[in-house]
Amino acid sequence: MLPPESRIEVRSRLPVPAGGKNNGKSNGNGGKPPLLFVHGGYCDGWCWEPHFLPWFASQGHAAYALSLRGHGDSGGHDSLFVAGLDDYAADVERVMAQLPVAPVLIGHSMGAAVVERLLATRPLRAVALIAPVPPAGLLTLAARLAMERPDYLVHMGQLDPARLSAKVLGALQQFYFSDDVAPAILAEAGRHLGAESPRALLDLSLRLHWQLPERSDVPVLVMGAEGDRICTPNEVHATARHHDVEPVIVPGLAHMMMLERQWERAARALSAWLAAL
Repeated sequence: MLPPESRIEVRSRLPVPAGGKNNGKSNGNGGKPPLLFVHGGYCDGWCWEPHFLPWFASQGHAAYALSLRGHGDSGGHDSLFVAGLDDYAADVERVMAQLPVAPVLIGHSMGAAVVERLLATRPLRAVALIAPVPPAGLLTLAARLAMERPDYLVHMGQLDPARLSAKVLGALQQFYFSDDVAPAILAEAGRHLGAESPRALLDLSLRLHWQLPERSDVPVLVMGAEGDRICTPNEVHATARHHDVEPVIVPGLAHMMMLERQWERAARALSAWLAAL
């Protein structure tokens, strides 16, 4: 593993108590747990900020989103190419340790794999896996995409965040977003698109993080999107079977469901699960 990364970007939205200004230490109204969101590959913690962070704060949760090392404004860009899932998990643990109350971990896509790694090795409060990489790993997912749309792998192989063309963004949009994604959101998402660690992608391919949790009493939510072309509903069902839970499939959304116009469908599904903890 790499040395600990001291500079981890954390975005946050805190609930405002009914009686006045928040002092930054609240666990949320009504004792609701804090939430720590973990982004997927090729992006950063911004993806949670337009909708999910403020919405969950309005529901009484202290809501946080980190950028893993080498992503966003976190440190570690120079060593990103050798960062693995265990290094990403260490980043999440570092942020967790700074929170006054143990959070519920919510991981999206690659971030779900990072959360699963912690679930298998650490005592956690609860975890939500959103559009997770399936049990068979990234290779089977890539093989399916190669057969269905080989142009996707071509574009990802040629991805250079410093020189993104309209053609590349247009090609990626159809895999990650619905057709009616807001143009402003899509443009901003393009600005947060970045390189991903080959080592982390190898970990995802080999499924080195894939272990059953030592504790079976940790609540687990597995959620996918009906229109997801990256992690399809069938693949979400496979992850749910592994964790012995029933999946939640949200209609009308794509892979980046937290940035869709209908993002609140996913947020409300997650909120309903949180309320039942």
